[in-house]
Amino acid sequence: MRDMDQKKNSSIKMLVTKYFSKILIIVLFILPAISLKTYSQQAKKIRTIIVDAGHGGADAGAHGEYEGSLRSQEKNITLAIANKLVEELKRQLPGTNIIPTRTSDITQTVREKARLANENHGDLFVCIHADAVALKTGSRIIGYRNETYTTTKWIGKGKRKKKIVTPHTRQVAIREYFKIPTTRKGTSTLIFTAQRTNEKIKALESSDLLFETEQNDSSLNINYDSPEWKANALLYTQNYFRKSYKLASAVQQEIANTGREDLGVWQRQKGIWVLQATQMPAILIETGFIANPEDERYLNSEKGQQEIAESIARALKKYKEQVETPKPASASVEINTTTSK
Repeated sequence: MRDMDQKKNSSIKMLVTKYFSKILIIVLFILPAISLKTYSQQAKKIRTIIVDAGHGGADAGAHGEYEGSLRSQEKNITLAIANKLVEELKRQLPGTNIIPTRTSDITQTVREKARLANENHGDLFVCIHADAVALKTGSRIIGYRNETYTTTKWIGKGKRKKKIVTPHTRQVAIREYFKIPTTRKGTSTLIFTAQRTNEKIKALESSDLLFETEQNDSSLNINYDSPEWKANALLYTQNYFRKSYKLASAVQQEIANTGREDLGVWQRQKGIWVLQATQMPAILIETGFIANPEDERYLNSEKGQQEIAESIARALKKYKEQVETPKPASASVEINTTTSK
């Protein structure tokens, strides 16, 4: 048994050594040969911010369905907050181009949202949503009704055997069914999941990234299947991941400062398409739970919408200042992973 364990450990060590050897080759020999130009990983100005109001038109998103809810629709909440955020960003960041994906109740697919963001060369993508959970069903008795039923028995034997059917009446409860609101409330921010790196790389392949090479270098024609491209794209994806996390953390801090419950920064194992498909750092803010009475009323109020918009704007402003005046990279970060919305 010990021999088997030793062989197994030896095999694992060989695989790990082989893996890191490949990484070392890429770092030492391949990466120095080329560099990405247009989306430089050096400090850069944030000139364009894309603000996306989630859902819209035929896609209503989540809706209030618990007993006593406002019957509000997510698409209307996200649009109201996004419009306020756009105005707030224009006020706080006058030199920055702020582009909304929609300003009215129109149907817009996630692919259209991502394409708009990419075509406008966004530096940041901020998506506004409202959270939802599957609600439990409750019931209550609201009255009774009479129900008639019969019982059957046989008497006698042989040819004298006779069936007797007796009717009866009983009261049956009339039940009313309803959805029970969730007790969960608060704001969280999602970023693209690390397990979905390939989707982010595909987005980069569709971008206008340029390579700096020697004048007559044949690698000027980009081969997206080459180790050089994959290595650089992976580095950029990791860079976007770190920046997305940094921005998401800033948003959560500003939200917490208002007194709202801070649910942290999350990533879904299934991924979020619009976050994977954008060629820039991207976050999705779940502003609150539409299935919670307190949160639903807050999200529908003028005060709540303005407070959220101002919090996000402050976070974006601080993040922009930090990016444009960079400091040494910080240590690794911890994020949560969830499979539910």
